[in-house]
Amino acid sequence: MNALIIEDEPLAAERLEQMLADVAPNICVLAKLGSVKDSVRWLMQNQADVIFLDIQLSDGLSFSIFDQVVVSTPIIFTTAYDQYAINAFKLNSISYLLKPIRRDELIESVKKYNQLKSAFSVDFDMLLASISGREPAFKRRFLIQIGDKIKKIEIDEIAYFYVMDKAVYIKLFHGSSYPIEYSLERLEGILDPKSFFRINRKYIVNLSSIVEMVAYSRGRVKLELNPAPDEEFDAIVSIDRSAEFKNWLNS
Repeated sequence: MNALIIEDEPLAAERLEQMLADVAPNICVLAKLGSVKDSVRWLMQNQADVIFLDIQLSDGLSFSIFDQVVVSTPIIFTTAYDQYAINAFKLNSISYLLKPIRRDELIESVKKYNQLKSAFSVDFDMLLASISGREPAFKRRFLIQIGDKIKKIEIDEIAYFYVMDKAVYIKLFHGSSYPIEYSLERLEGILDPKSFFRINRKYIVNLSSIVEMVAYSRGRVKLELNPAPDEEFDAIVSIDRSAEFKNWLNS
């Protein structure tokens, strides 16, 4: 198992690495980084199985890392925050270690990671909102990595999100498609519900992408989208979402 330590206190980072070697010798620490800038640069070119993440780094809050690079790696937070912040982490099913890190808590966090890694999903906007006491902001843009290039996509450029071959893609109004490292379930929690609606297991659509709606069998609604889907699945509102969809349109 490969790990990344993001911690701006060198002694704390060294101590964590030594403790990991003691309690989980199968973990290999690939790098120890102390800033948002260095972490973004590293994550654009590398990947770890788990990240041990401090919150306050030398150049700002570590949450800003995830505004600049797409990361799906499970996180174990290391923090000196008070109980209010800790409760926010618990709410989002994120393991945490309170400084100074205790051996037994480190063991439990690694154990929790092993149990949850297959289903890990982190909503950083929700975490930051919980800490600051404000309502979470909806996603305004996505960063897409294509080879060694990073592309910024504004939310109003997106016609819909769709699933194909077990991967999730963004479809832009001008026709381009890009894969993203989000599930539709996670997207539902970070997209503005005034603009986006999940119509079935395959699609989340932008209201502005709907060109025409046709009554379909069993109370369903078939949508004509712009741009038209380029794969075999029709954009049909499922039976269990049809009533909510019509309410959404009328809101």
